Amino acid sequence: MREEARCVIVGGGAMGVGLLYYLAHEGWTDTILVEKDELSSGSTWHAAGLIPHFIGDLNVAKVHNETVQLYKRIEAETGLHSGWHGCGALRLAINDDQADWFQNVKNVMDLNGVEAHLIGHDEIRRLNPLIEDLSDVKLGFHTPLDGWTDPSAAVNAMAAGARQLGAEISRKNRVLDMNLLPDGRWEVITEKGRIVAEHVVNAAGSYGPQLGKMVGLDVPIVNVIHQYLVTEAVPALQDVDHELPVTRDPRSSCYYRQEHGGLIIGPYERSDSQTYGTDGIDWGLTFHLTPPELDRLMPWLGLAAERLPSFGEVGIKKVVSGPITHTPDSGYLMGPAPGLKNYWMAVGASIGVTQGPGAGKYLAQWMVHGQTEINVASMDPRRFGPYATQSYTTEKVLDEYHEMYQTRMPGEYRPVARKTKTTPLYDTFDRLGAQWQEVYGWERPQYFGEPEEYSFRRSNAFDIVKAEVKGVRERVGIADLTAFTKLEVTGSDAAALLDRLSANRLPEVGGIRLVHMLTERGGIETELTITRFDENRFYLNSGIMMEQHDVDWLTQHIADGEDVTVTDVTNDTGILAVTGPRSRDVLSQLTDTDLTNENFRWLTAREIIVAGVPCKALRVSYVGELGWELHHLLDQMTVLYEAITEAGETHGIVHFGARAMNVMRIEKAYKAMGSELTTEITPVEADIMRFVNLDKVFQGKQATADRQTEDLTMVCVYAVVDATDTDVAGNEPTFDGDRIMGITTSGAYGHSVDKSLLFAYVEPAFAMPGSTFGVRLMGEMRRATVLAEAAWDPTSERLRV
Repeated sequence: MREEARCVIVGGGAMGVGLLYYLAHEGWTDTILVEKDELSSGSTWHAAGLIPHFIGDLNVAKVHNETVQLYKRIEAETGLHSGWHGCGALRLAINDDQADWFQNVKNVMDLNGVEAHLIGHDEIRRLNPLIEDLSDVKLGFHTPLDGWTDPSAAVNAMAAGARQLGAEISRKNRVLDMNLLPDGRWEVITEKGRIVAEHVVNAAGSYGPQLGKMVGLDVPIVNVIHQYLVTEAVPALQDVDHELPVTRDPRSSCYYRQEHGGLIIGPYERSDSQTYGTDGIDWGLTFHLTPPELDRLMPWLGLAAERLPSFGEVGIKKVVSGPITHTPDSGYLMGPAPGLKNYWMAVGASIGVTQGPGAGKYLAQWMVHGQTEINVASMDPRRFGPYATQSYTTEKVLDEYHEMYQTRMPGEYRPVARKTKTTPLYDTFDRLGAQWQEVYGWERPQYFGEPEEYSFRRSNAFDIVKAEVKGVRERVGIADLTAFTKLEVTGSDAAALLDRLSANRLPEVGGIRLVHMLTERGGIETELTITRFDENRFYLNSGIMMEQHDVDWLTQHIADGEDVTVTDVTNDTGILAVTGPRSRDVLSQLTDTDLTNENFRWLTAREIIVAGVPCKALRVSYVGELGWELHHLLDQMTVLYEAITEAGETHGIVHFGARAMNVMRIEKAYKAMGSELTTEITPVEADIMRFVNLDKVFQGKQATADRQTEDLTMVCVYAVVDATDTDVAGNEPTFDGDRIMGITTSGAYGHSVDKSLLFAYVEPAFAMPGSTFGVRLMGEMRRATVLAEAAWDPTSERLRV
């Protein structure tokens, strides 16, 4: 076993071995994987081995597709069969909302180049003749390229491929401890000796939280017992001339898979599921199963027997029961661990056999090149913060497990483990009818009014949001923006750090500037507003989901010997936005500071007193109106809010939430981090070069300059679409005739302009104003027309008054 390595991967399941395989293919052959027993001996070996393409997240769909492609081709490389078995898959929709969701997933499949078909009862029965009761089925979704695999065979085939390139695997060798050394490398202490490595990866599966504790890391993972049944031979299968597609049924919350002459039935019970090992799992367990507990499965097995009567007529040959890892949102953790440099995570997958290889490909890119070719934000471990305690994670995980085959509706935020982080205005807003969303643990109003009747089409919230937009545009509005990241960057070298990371130049003292920080390859890593209060005192704001990411990005770029301090003040600082044409009239009643345009210009900031409360007052507005953001100590928020709303009463002040804010930012053609702006996009494609200063030195400059001279395959455009009862949400394909040539990123109905608006990445030939292209919305082709400027106030006169 090596004593030094570039990378140590801990865990020999599908996630760890998948990463080892792709790191070797990226040239990191001086990597060693350490496994406490045999490969796939944790939760991988007892998985049902299902490999689906069907998923609503475009980037995770790309992960799934890479897995399928690898399993098909790896035998030619290694001589070992992956166990891949293509039989297709079928999913049932049992209500209109699920049928609408299928339209969205069809978009994702088409964008990913995966064959998929929406089918009716006759085709459902042809594909799976064992299904008899279709009384509640609205639609079927058929993915012919799906299948299943032998988990152990798949893992060993990838291991052979990694070994052939020089990577090493150390089996029966438990990691006992892990330490960060003074030189920034990692010490991994194993039963067979010590390894020192530049990088380490937690791919320990069910043991991921225990491995994390060795370095003081809380890993938001909980194991849930999953059980599936293997039946005796089913006589009806003898008359079927093809293998049944793997079938997923939301009514029974089960998957059905043919297993030779019988069936595998796997329920995700919708209540009373059981966690496992929340206080730790015995390190000595291997190829471990738990005792079956069929009683809690009976309601779902009964529904399965109604759907497939032949299942109810045969005996049970075997029950497989074992723990599977889950995270609070059912996604896996892939990427940098929060607060630790060169400690990576590839853990928490509930379907690791499906996601391990694809996750390994993109994590290898991230580790080797500093960015990936897809948007991995939904996989980044830092999408969870310290609020994701074990109790929070457990509640969320159980709810996600129970809802595994149900459809998550737009605007729906499940009620479990809520109010983790609230502002002092929570109860006040609740009385005003706030409909809440949860974002990075914070409660934030979506809008104020009656509860939403969730829909993939325009809902009853449409007119409520319209009224909020109208109130802001015509009068004045107030919003709680506390759920945004707030960082203070200070020290004699603070300007030097920020300047070399920012593609835009830094503001002067008293100024505000929007900046983008790039990877070495020019990808947009983050977007921040930087306010400069003194020569060496900066205040940074970004989206709340970027909080830990941005802290890590800044601190890990501080050079040795630099005097820079990054302080996260997010949890201590409240933000109230007061915006609209009457905002100056309202705030002038509450401060002695001259708020006239001559004294307090747009994109400037001051520290002032408002209603007796010290505030950092930033004259910015994400909604494109005259306005100020008032940043203040959170414990002073109620005093400030009550004074503002009282002063605003005669001006018709309205409360507005995140929905209205999104509408107004799209009316103003403001691009957003995470949708239009992502790491696989450079400022050139994103059409934000006005925020890039190539006259200065910054990280990613050369890549950005080079990109300007290259032929682009896509460019971001802003357009109006002739929508009917549904608007662009993002990830809808765009068309040149019948050919997919691009993708939408976000959209909304612009109530101020009575137009349905969108952003999309399209081929350059469609970028000129007036160009038209197709957009598929809910299965219907709609026409989009590229706009030359923002639909609302294109010259930003309303911001400057």
